[in-house]
Amino acid sequence: MAATPDMRASDGDRDRVAAALREHCAEGRLTMDEFNERLELVYAGRTFGDLQKLTADLPDIDLRALPATAQPSAERPESKAEKDLRAAWGAWASAVAVTSVIWALTDFGGYFWPMWVAGPWGAIMLVSMIFGTGSKNDGKKR
Repeated sequence: MAATPDMRASDGDRDRVAAALREHCAEGRLTMDEFNERLELVYAGRTFGDLQKLTADLPDIDLRALPATAQPSAERPESKAEKDLRAAWGAWASAVAVTSVIWALTDFGGYFWPMWVAGPWGAIMLVSMIFGTGSKNDGKKR
């Protein structure tokens, strides 16, 4: 069934128009003020006619033909080093949480000995994160 101007638009329809407006703004056809005005009207629009009015003076853009990096929803995959770093910080946070709970249950208000777990381990991880460790090619052979 073809969309008529009186038919209700879905959230997906509004998202597609918003993506097209973003692309037009990136290409310089719209100023940021015009883009922001139209974007507000996109999400307030109820029908296809409302959405068509917002792009009537702009050329059609095939969003599927754009490179993957130009689409706002495309995310670059996480590298192995980033996954390893996330896992290491998760292990650190878990160890600090467990030792802090043990401290709170046994000696709450006394000497905070979990700092000897959190401090040195966290400092080593922070230094390795800032200065980087391991090979520059992320473990790949040449």
